[in-house]
Amino acid sequence: MSKTEILTELPKLTPEERQEVRELLAEIDGTDWLDDGELTDEEKALIDTRLEECESNPSSFVPWDEAKARISAPRYCRAALVARSVRALATISLISFIRVGP
Repeated sequence: MSKTEILTELPKLTPEERQEVRELLAEIDGTDWLDDGELTDEEKALIDTRLEECESNPSSFVPWDEAKARISAPRYCRAALVARSVRALATISLISFIRVGP
């Protein structure tokens, strides 16, 4: 069975069967990628810092659902692409002017 066939069949498995697959993969690959769910002190400090920033200036942050919607929106993608294109064209024009200029 090819990888493509396996990936196609995975969604058809029951939750119990998918758990069996996870367990088998963990046996094959080892469990080094699993952690005990504990954050490091550095991760905890970063979260505390971000929470403090959010509490002190809530207007600088948006809820995840809103951020995800903005990122996923086709108009956002087009706008970002247009903005990058305009910046690229402006840079090229400036470089051309500098090279061609007196």
